[in-house]
Amino acid sequence: MNLEQLESIIEIAKSGSLTKASQSRHVTLSAISQSLSSLEAELGITLFTRSRMGAAPTAEGLSIIQKAFEIQKKLQEIQEEAQGYANTMVGDLRLATIPGPMNLLVNAVARFKKDYPQIRPEIAEKGSQEILEDIRHDKIDIGLLIVSESLVQKNAGLVFEHLLEGKMVVGVSRKSPLALKQSVTPEELLPYPFVLYNDEYVKRFVNDFAVRYGPIDILFTTNNTDAIRSAVREEMAVTIGLDYSFINEPNNLREDFVALHIDIPKQQPIYLGWVQSEERHFARVARGFTQRLKYDLRNYHELFLARE
Repeated sequence: MNLEQLESIIEIAKSGSLTKASQSRHVTLSAISQSLSSLEAELGITLFTRSRMGAAPTAEGLSIIQKAFEIQKKLQEIQEEAQGYANTMVGDLRLATIPGPMNLLVNAVARFKKDYPQIRPEIAEKGSQEILEDIRHDKIDIGLLIVSESLVQKNAGLVFEHLLEGKMVVGVSRKSPLALKQSVTPEELLPYPFVLYNDEYVKRFVNDFAVRYGPIDILFTTNNTDAIRSAVREEMAVTIGLDYSFINEPNNLREDFVALHIDIPKQQPIYLGWVQSEERHFARVARGFTQRLKYDLRNYHELFLARE
């Protein structure tokens, strides 16, 4: 048994065809067939059932192929570990986040890029559902979103981890009468129009709020954070967001905005977390960045608590 044979059966399993596997591995069909036959003879079992329709794993073959995948993943980790010893980190880092943590994410990426100049980061701002779809289709490596128990249960095949605990707050203009308060009650908010970011969690929170305390006037919903900031700054509306969304705003925006606690009894904690695919290998660049992000978010959370 050798690595070339394991790589061959992995490619056959992925493509469902010896012909496609040979094309993908840039070898002849005869070479792929001989490699498979040799491994089957050595193991004493049939790994694939071959027909005109292609090659399908046998029951015994599925177990062997799964172990081959695990070996391939370990080899990738060894290669990346060795690369780390050479003090290099190279590769793409594809990230997406809901709007709230964008400033936190940008700062973490900037510091990570300073330490590892050869990485190539890409950052996108998206809604939660789009982030989940992009993870499933291998368009991004890591997504930042609100992690709830129901979200985890509905998305088998994805891995979630909590990064930061937060809660919903209301953002108001510094010129608003509400800005003189440290917290507001739901009843005090009801007379004000709301502008909302178009995200499933925000919608869910606001719907629950309306059911519990009464109907609210939604001025507009948008994916444009500048539009939300403009409406709040000009006292056209208030907005609802996560507390850490207001931690690292630029100075001029902090001068225009005030984040207030909402007096809702027993408000459930909200967790910002990352999501990745369970099936795909988590590259060393992505692993290294999540460690940096955890460190930064802990510091930001301590900063926010110090301001309270």
